[in-house]
Amino acid sequence: MINYAQFTPVSAMLGGALIGLSCLLLLLVNGRIAGISGITGQILNKPSRSNLWAWIFIAGLLAGAILGVRTMNIAPPVMDLSWINIITAGLLVGIGTKLGSGCTSGHGICGIGRFSKRSIVATCTFLISGIISLYLTK
Repeated sequence: MINYAQFTPVSAMLGGALIGLSCLLLLLVNGRIAGISGITGQILNKPSRSNLWAWIFIAGLLAGAILGVRTMNIAPPVMDLSWINIITAGLLVGIGTKLGSGCTSGHGICGIGRFSKRSIVATCTFLISGIISLYLTK
């Protein structure tokens, strides 16, 4: 269960600003979009030395989450699901990101930031689908 008492608008705004800055820096320095599904797909499809930046990016995501949990006294999320449900959900998300030509981070942060019409439509679709899924399951 998520503890909503831990939410503070200041930390959320700071986190969002840091994510936006990171995406901008990756685009400016490396010419790459910070879409997690695209980066992960690149690693899985063509493992090579030229993908070192992608491995570092994914390692940074994992390290940042671990560091945040350990230093900021944030409880890690608890999922009351079986492994089969978690794996199935992951596969469905992977299929969806392939069909949608990107994930929420790629479309929502990077695409909207570049005023991409396709990303705006995709992000609205993600949000509407999430709201409907939540309504149907809860």
